[in-house]
Amino acid sequence: MTFAQLNAFGLLGFKYCIDKTGEELAFTQNALTIYIIAAVLCAVMSYFLGSMNFAIIISKLKYKDDIRKYGSGNAGMTNMLRTYGRAAGICTFLGDLLKAVAAVLISRLLFGDPFGYIATLFCVIGHAFPCWYKFKGGKGVAVACAAILCLDQLPFVCLLIVFILIVAITKYLSLGSIMSVLMYPLFLDAFYSLHPYPMFSKPVATICSVLITCLILYLHRDNMKRLLNKTENKFTFKKKGTRSDKITEDKNDEN
Repeated sequence: MTFAQLNAFGLLGFKYCIDKTGEELAFTQNALTIYIIAAVLCAVMSYFLGSMNFAIIISKLKYKDDIRKYGSGNAGMTNMLRTYGRAAGICTFLGDLLKAVAAVLISRLLFGDPFGYIATLFCVIGHAFPCWYKFKGGKGVAVACAAILCLDQLPFVCLLIVFILIVAITKYLSLGSIMSVLMYPLFLDAFYSLHPYPMFSKPVATICSVLITCLILYLHRDNMKRLLNKTENKFTFKKKGTRSDKITEDKNDEN
């Protein structure tokens, strides 16, 4: 099995779904059933991994509190950074990164490239609507970024440049996130038009990228309203936030 075949079909796909006759590869009769089961397993695994919200976990274990009671009420990296300081924000980001990377790599290794996009979608859904925490989570930007980095490095670099430029010019994290996620399907389509891709990867990637974009835009609906009303808060680094204030109107968090 070559690396290209592993990337296209995964370990289980190559073993159970492919007829190998000389140099030719063809789907077996039961391949569709197996791939449907694999897609369901991939989605469930990624959702539960995504539901592990490290902002809530760290705030409860380290600070004996709930991050959702402070700042914007959002269980994400930015609110952790503002409320508990840089160390808490960095640890939250690393936790979100690791769960996204785990979901994507496990799915790709077992089932092939298309399932990495399914894993990304459901990991973001799990992060935004975690079953462990009454379906109240973060906005999925950090999780999506980590997963995209694992899947498509060139589109990730392009999206990162867009994000950095917009935030550097406007100081709005939300605007940088919104514009980057809007560009994601376009950059991904351009990437696949320039490079060969494994079987079924492009349609699955296109569908999942559009759904991820729609979901993250929905989660940023309040930010978009404030941007239009020119009431959105600009991002500034603070060494350490305060827990003296309960939930405020500041909902500029992106994770």
